[in-house]
Amino acid sequence: MPNIKSAEKRVLVTEKKTEQNKAVNSAMKTAIKKFLAAVEAGNKEEATKLYTEAVSAIDGAASEGIFHKNRAANKKSKLAKKLAAMA
Repeated sequence: MPNIKSAEKRVLVTEKKTEQNKAVNSAMKTAIKKFLAAVEAGNKEEATKLYTEAVSAIDGAASEGIFHKNRAANKKSKLAKKLAAMA
């Protein structure tokens, strides 16, 4: 445990932010998995709906700084290709 008061606070703040980041990251991964499941099932209209939700989750995670905006663009591109391949 830190001896300095500001260091103690940083520990608490870091733990709180880590939990928030985990929640956002988990929600994003869940949205992507639901989309991929719909693609595997061949359900085009369900996949289209879930695609928008997944992209929104990815954008939200990127805007909060959980990962870089280029990584978000890469993830969205891969999902878009899977959706386009269904047609």
